[in-house]
Amino acid sequence: MPETDSNSEHSKIRHVAIIMDGNGRWANERGLERIEGHKKGVDNVELVVKLASEIDLEVLTLFAFSSENWKRPKAEVDALMALLESFLLEKKKLLHEQKIHLRPVGKIEDLPENVRNLLRETCRETQSYPRTLALALNYGSRLEVLEAVKKYAQAVGDGNEHPDEICWKKFSKYLYTSDLPDPDLMIRTSGETRLSNFLLLQSAYAEIYYSPVNWPEFGREAFEDALKSYHQRERRFGKTGAQIQELKVAGK
Repeated sequence: MPETDSNSEHSKIRHVAIIMDGNGRWANERGLERIEGHKKGVDNVELVVKLASEIDLEVLTLFAFSSENWKRPKAEVDALMALLESFLLEKKKLLHEQKIHLRPVGKIEDLPENVRNLLRETCRETQSYPRTLALALNYGSRLEVLEAVKKYAQAVGDGNEHPDEICWKKFSKYLYTSDLPDPDLMIRTSGETRLSNFLLLQSAYAEIYYSPVNWPEFGREAFEDALKSYHQRERRFGKTGAQIQELKVAGK
């Protein structure tokens, strides 16, 4: 695995977010039903979680089910919810072994009750672990912003916030990801080149990597390629390249 430079704030990586795309395409290419691609994709989650643990990644966020995915055929949605339930039941051991905290991100109250209960139970059981697997479920960035605006407006009405003092730090605590660092690297698999309403505000300064590999086949080599690309980039956060070099020379 590519190593991070722990002495440089601009090269170390804390949070990788992945849009797991291409399950249906993988299945279609093999003459299989779409759900078989989703099953294969679920199997691949365990591999990528282990790879993230190898580099001691602080947060791995996976886009598992969007708020727009409810528009898919009911049979596919039901199958996806069943897969999610089985994942939560079967991978709990993995989370404990890897010392990973499961953290749902999204409007989970709209999910089936059995899934909600499993999510809360697993989150509670793993909350003391140092690393985080954030599953984006019933998540959409625009929905998240609207929910955050409502919460902020309520806080203003209650006298806990003042509009003249609003800033990103204050507003971001009303997002689903309030306790998570922003993504350093955003990966999308399957060759598609869009963000699909995923962590749009949080990824304002994320490096974006598009992989041609469908998610079920996104293994060690593909993950290493994404990390290598990230470490070859210069993250400037509005500064010039010369300023970044000065900071590196100064060891900051």
